[in-house]
Amino acid sequence: MSRSSIRTGRRRLIAAAVTLTALLAGCGGSTGTSTGDEDRTDSANGDRATTDVTVEPIEAAREITDHRGVTVATDAPPRRVVCLVALCDDMLVELGMEPVATNSALLAHPDLLGERRAAEIPVVPGGFLAPEVEAILSHEPDLVIGLEDTHGKLAPALEGATTFWPVQPEKWQDSVGYLRDLAALTGRTEQGEKAEGAFRAALAEAEAEPSEHTALIIYGSDENFGVATPGTDVAAGLLPKLADYPFASRGVEGSYSLEEILAKDVDVLFVETMSFGDDSGKLSEKLADNPLWGQIPAVRDGDVHEVDPEVWAKGRGTRSLGIVLDEATAALR
Repeated sequence: MSRSSIRTGRRRLIAAAVTLTALLAGCGGSTGTSTGDEDRTDSANGDRATTDVTVEPIEAAREITDHRGVTVATDAPPRRVVCLVALCDDMLVELGMEPVATNSALLAHPDLLGERRAAEIPVVPGGFLAPEVEAILSHEPDLVIGLEDTHGKLAPALEGATTFWPVQPEKWQDSVGYLRDLAALTGRTEQGEKAEGAFRAALAEAEAEPSEHTALIIYGSDENFGVATPGTDVAAGLLPKLADYPFASRGVEGSYSLEEILAKDVDVLFVETMSFGDDSGKLSEKLADNPLWGQIPAVRDGDVHEVDPEVWAKGRGTRSLGIVLDEATAALR
């Protein structure tokens, strides 16, 4: 039997398990926030944990309290949502919705809305860091979703005119929790359960055959690059399930050098090029001028993958993370 046949059979078994679990649990109650047991220890993988494919039922609600203790209440299911963070766009697409305005380029990805449809969604002026309040309110939103550490300052200006929900995902479980919460608020519970189930099944399948490679995600626009680490970067939190991931977070003040990356024999590199202003060119090309760059096994062997930062760095939702899983597993084979 071929590897593709084995993987297809496993996918069908996992999907069936997800469906059966949902049916058996259908008579029980659940809040949108609860995601159940996220991982379980698998002795066959040593310290590696395997993803629980259980999807608890989601109940429609007019008020939710997310995992950070933020309470969000709406008088009716939100239909006009303004997205100030790409996670919002990702969740809406998973639920079969579209934002009335956004400041993210994520929707143009072909696995979301695609360029043609995304071009029809109004863009909030002011950019990600300083979206204009008047422009936001001009779309008459009944819900605005932004990133807490960036857009929390907008809360006073939006109060009384709309409902503002500050989110701050740090790991994939947070993203699933936010999806469930939004599914509860919008009443799109079936779509939320389906999206969560598809992501859990994909993650369980991907980690069932972990790679022997050592992988790393780096990001930036020049030699002042950063290393994405689990606990602070949602996509990076997936990589230790798929391969050896050699670094953990040092906090906001610290990162890792090329010397340290070289010492870890990283043989698969994922590169997120961040462009600012008129800056252009790929990060991997700019780092090529550093003699240490060429000594890294991944660079020497041609296993450097420039990835879409809108998806890998900014998306953070289950649709984006599913794309990350697909691209990462393909590169790590």
